[in-house]
Amino acid sequence: MRHRYDLAVIGTGAAATAAATRVRAAGRSVAVVDDRPFGGTCALRGCAPKKMLVAGAATLDRVQRFRGSGIEGDVRIDWPDLLAFKRSFTGPIPGERERLYREQGIDALRGQARFTGPHRLDVGGEPLEAQHILIASGAEPVRLGIPGETLLSTSDDFLELAELPKRIVLVGGGYIAAELSHIAARAGAAVTILQRGERLLERFDAELVGWLMEKFRALGIDVRTGTTVTALERIEGGLLVHAESSGKRVSVPADLVVHAAGRAPALDALELEKADVDVANGRLELNEYLQSTSNPSVYAAGDAAQKGPPLTPVSSHDGRVVALNLLEGNRHKPDYRGVPSVAFTIPPIAAAGLDEAQASQKGARFRVRSARASDWFTARQAAEPVYGFKVLVEEETDRLLGAHLVGPGVEETINVFAMAIRHGLTAEALASTLFAYPTGASDIGSML
Repeated sequence: MRHRYDLAVIGTGAAATAAATRVRAAGRSVAVVDDRPFGGTCALRGCAPKKMLVAGAATLDRVQRFRGSGIEGDVRIDWPDLLAFKRSFTGPIPGERERLYREQGIDALRGQARFTGPHRLDVGGEPLEAQHILIASGAEPVRLGIPGETLLSTSDDFLELAELPKRIVLVGGGYIAAELSHIAARAGAAVTILQRGERLLERFDAELVGWLMEKFRALGIDVRTGTTVTALERIEGGLLVHAESSGKRVSVPADLVVHAAGRAPALDALELEKADVDVANGRLELNEYLQSTSNPSVYAAGDAAQKGPPLTPVSSHDGRVVALNLLEGNRHKPDYRGVPSVAFTIPPIAAAGLDEAQASQKGARFRVRSARASDWFTARQAAEPVYGFKVLVEEETDRLLGAHLVGPGVEETINVFAMAIRHGLTAEALASTLFAYPTGASDIGSML
């Protein structure tokens, strides 16, 4: 391996690849470093493999919804076969990513990267020097600081389970808990969610989450909000989760306990202090160009930067911004307007832009149109009673400020709203657009 580069990238996920390929295409020398299989979180351990499992669970759910409406017979999830389906996607990715780097002339190095100076890394005992270093190391589960914490499994572990345990407890109430609970419950597990906050999915509109909770109850998922996990212990036949709720101590038996209580930038192993890279409260100190405020040779992107929402499109966007700044000087800032976000429950819930509280904080004058739309064709043709929306429009300009959707197909429909928000389209412009009918997008005019 060579030892000097224009750019060294720590990580091989979406942010890392977006930056590395663009900088290399400009003729600069680039190395990427990863101590895990090449591909990053989304492709190997996150959104993509999870969506493969969701697809199987959604197929089962759709069949069950149509019983008595023309579909009969028993259907069940075969967990090992579903995992094999997932691996048919994830299995080839590391080799494909390595081949991409090789074809583009990017050196791909295996090993844990550690800083040894402002421009220097150690990679598995080998020195590496670079004019610039991009930290795109992703995120990892936050430490809970409770006894028995080592007994927690991660979402990575869940996605590789050879067999599905009978009793699963999820600690936390965000994307991971909501999505994995819907998969596991439909696959036959008894699922309990222990959430410290007062509701699940706090990044989404509370009213729409309330409608979605009907599906959790129908699946028999035991959701306990206002519940703080205090310890885990191993007992005969499994695990015991200890928690506090409303001043009372409770215990929940489990065969598997999954950490779903949030993630933080994966920085600990990097020895950032040796490169004079400042960190505050577990986050890198970055300027508006995603550059370290204390070491101008270092940039960060994606989940390691945590400047935008923790989503794969944001990571790719960050990577592109860093590449442009490296090639053209610090002229480009990330733009997170209208980023769509989806929790792939069944049905999914989606959002883009501002919610009512955020719009009010900005001093905007806006109108809200919201309805539970279970009787609309989109819901009826899917035999899915959970369908609804909330849309925010600025009074003075008629521009879309925010959109919040729950129900069948909203993971696609939200992209239209996201485009409108990002590009400043008006509600009139969107309502006058002719969409194919009958589709989820054809409901947009009625939502405005």
